Amino acid sequence: MKYSEIAALSTEELTARVGEEKKNLTKLKFAHAVSAIENPSRITKIRKDIARLTTELTKRKAAAVVAEA
Repeated sequence: MKYSEIAALSTEELTARVGEEKKNLTKLKFAHAVSAIENPSRITKIRKDIARLTTELTKRKAAAVVAEA
């Protein structure tokens, strides 16, 4: 997921997307533990997407705090 796509999402959509990606990561890790998966690099990609989404959420929360002050 590109940063421009992440920036276009609303805060609610970001929160929902983080939840979805975490579920996907859990399922993928379980599938990888049980048997080999086709593309194990997907685990890394999903982890990075979660980090990008979380970073954007944190950035927005910090901006909201500064705006209130």
